[in-house]
Amino acid sequence: MQVSIRGATAAESEERIAHTRNRLVLEQARAVGLLGAAKNTRLSGRVPSELIEAAKKRAHVSSDTELLELALSRLALEDDFGAQLVRRKGSISADIDLGV
Repeated sequence: MQVSIRGATAAESEERIAHTRNRLVLEQARAVGLLGAAKNTRLSGRVPSELIEAAKKRAHVSSDTELLELALSRLALEDDFGAQLVRRKGSISADIDLGV
């Protein structure tokens, strides 16, 4: 059973959201100079085909190149909020009045 969300199925909505997210990530990577016209490096490695297919399905991409560009862009642009938060543990006195 497909759930309809404003005329689109949930699967169609998920795909549309994934495409938008992918486009924004790639645009940001281009804006900071990580992606350009030149594709001058070849990357190869052995990974399980199930991993590749699951990642393509999740990202809604069809080619290995698209998947690699997207995955590497996400990794390169990823912030370190979690690590920063953990590093701050104990930096604020336990007896401070937060007014909550």
